Amino acid sequence: MKTGFYLKAVFYYFERDLVKWLRGKVTVVSSLVMPAAWLVFVGLALPTKFTDNYLAFITPGILVMTTLFSSLQGGSLMIFDKILGFLNKFLAMPSPRESMLYGKILFISVRGLLQATVILLIAAVLGVRISNPINIVLIYLTLFLFSVFFSALSTMIGLHLSDHDSYAAVNSMISMPLFFTSSALMPYDVMPSWLRTMAKLNPVSYAIDSTRMLFEGGIPVNGLIGLTIGAGVMVLLGTYQFRKAVV
Repeated sequence: MKTGFYLKAVFYYFERDLVKWLRGKVTVVSSLVMPAAWLVFVGLALPTKFTDNYLAFITPGILVMTTLFSSLQGGSLMIFDKILGFLNKFLAMPSPRESMLYGKILFISVRGLLQATVILLIAAVLGVRISNPINIVLIYLTLFLFSVFFSALSTMIGLHLSDHDSYAAVNSMISMPLFFTSSALMPYDVMPSWLRTMAKLNPVSYAIDSTRMLFEGGIPVNGLIGLTIGAGVMVLLGTYQFRKAVV
């Protein structure tokens, strides 16, 4: 009975954010079109000398980049609830406080996977192939774990900030350096030595390298284990923060 109540609370928060997102038709369309535009204009237009098929190389990077940017919007959702007074009401409800965190993580992750699906379909039309269907499932799993990690982080940050401008600044400080110092746009062997060191320490590169290996037919066991541990730790930290939250 208690488990059913808990899951119902999680689903309520997930459904609430999903319905709100679907009602904003412009937001829905733009969130699906922009990643596709990145894939087409960067993958097809950017000249490179280190690969014959840059589109296949960059597709994993675009997938992870899209998931990263989508996940970091979780903080904005939290600030929105705080400004409009919903957060105080939710924290006072009898449902476990962390169910709000889990519902938002689930929504953000599902939204990110929808965006990833659009990218995968367009990449397939443009000639990018994944030979093993199991690898497609593992790509979704990799992106989901990556999304859980950053959506939990962003939601915790949003819990402690009070306005959208502050969070927008924090978002930019996190997202852009992580993306441009990752292995998304070029392989390690053509990077300057200082950038190569940063890229190998970058958690975004970790997800990109795992996704790229899946595109090439391999199974990134260490990558999946690492992402699972990272997502689990971040969710535990978020759970602790929400249980102690005072607004």
